[in-house]
Amino acid sequence: MVKSLSLLSMISKSKNLIALFATLFLLLLGIQAYFMYKTYQVKEREIYRDVHARLTNYTDRLEDLGGIKSRTDDTIQKILIRYLDKKISKKDFLEYFNKNRKENEKYLSDYVDASFKKEGYEIATKTEYISIIYTPDSTRLIDQPITLYETRNKVSNPKISNTSKWETTSKSTTNDNTPGRNDSFLLKSNTGFEILNIKTIIFKELALLTICCAAILASVLLLYIFTVKNLARQQKQVEVLHTVVDNISHEFKTPIATLKIASKTLKKGWNSETLPLIDRQIARLESLMIQLHKDEIPDEVVAIEPKDWDFFIQDLAFTYPQIDFKVENKVSEKLPFDKNLMETVIKNLCENSIKYGASFVKINTDTSTQNLNIEISDNGQGMESKELTNIFEKFYRIQSNNIHNSKGLGLGLYFVKKIITTYSGKIDVSSKPGAGSTFKITIPYEN
Repeated sequence: MVKSLSLLSMISKSKNLIALFATLFLLLLGIQAYFMYKTYQVKEREIYRDVHARLTNYTDRLEDLGGIKSRTDDTIQKILIRYLDKKISKKDFLEYFNKNRKENEKYLSDYVDASFKKEGYEIATKTEYISIIYTPDSTRLIDQPITLYETRNKVSNPKISNTSKWETTSKSTTNDNTPGRNDSFLLKSNTGFEILNIKTIIFKELALLTICCAAILASVLLLYIFTVKNLARQQKQVEVLHTVVDNISHEFKTPIATLKIASKTLKKGWNSETLPLIDRQIARLESLMIQLHKDEIPDEVVAIEPKDWDFFIQDLAFTYPQIDFKVENKVSEKLPFDKNLMETVIKNLCENSIKYGASFVKINTDTSTQNLNIEISDNGQGMESKELTNIFEKFYRIQSNNIHNSKGLGLGLYFVKKIITTYSGKIDVSSKPGAGSTFKITIPYEN
């Protein structure tokens, strides 16, 4: 119970740590995104301020290049008065400004493109009258903006603009030199600027910063993933450790029980077969200890003799007298396999059958075309087909309704598979619930 509570506490702490890590990472991601967004805005404002300052000077000098201000105020004044007095139509009035716009488009576009060629800016600018008012009676001459000039690149969403007002006034006289009317107009203009490729420009300038930020986030994310995987692995190892501690005594019961029976037999009377059995069980205990610490082929290999296969089954029959063992040993030569490892294969498979309800176990061994063939079949409870792909995994034990129905470490079949694979062999298993299981092993060898 204490172990279970400790494990649950560890799992809970791991989950809390992962949740905290995820929260902090998301917070860092948000801060990083906000930082990049604000940096983008600052950079955008800097670029637009520079463009605005440089182009504003030009627009003030536009008259030097034949702009609208090169026309005398008297000409503009006359156009406004004639339109006010309805001496020209609205169409002619607008055409005057449209013609002026077309005349200035080339000058303005060429100047802007040349000024920012080095920076690679694609700039669009436009100046327009947004209001023309006849001041004596506040008559509005236009109901929508009139474009004075603009670049070939058209402004769709100006990011920065400036507005200006100026007034033009004239006095007229009659033929008899008596004072006429005073004509005064208030004009309001607006100039807007837009950099069409502003995003590309800023991203290029912030490329190094963006890469650094992405690298930091990627590093934190990789650390987070590594930590989660490591915690999951450690959690699984802790669970396995608890399972091993709970079951390790059971794994030693077979050789210990055999030694106890042998000891009692010796007390009753001398039996020439008892001492070899004890020796074999002592070797079995040593082998089991080696398996818990090392699952590789030992450095010193003791080749297996034909009679050893029979000894393996004799020891099992002595330990499990209630089980009917039937052995057909057709091996007639010494084989280049480690004796202890082959004993592990045979006994692990047979004891696995016994654990899962077998009362009859049949063992066949023979050789053919440089192959060792082992077949072990039983009449146990059998296995579902979905279990067959997992039974050779380390610490795996078949369970029903999430409950392990047999004791053991879950190491037996794992070691069998490990040994066979090391010898470049193969193992096949067929089983059906209620019909028992059959293991077929083939291991190649050379004389």
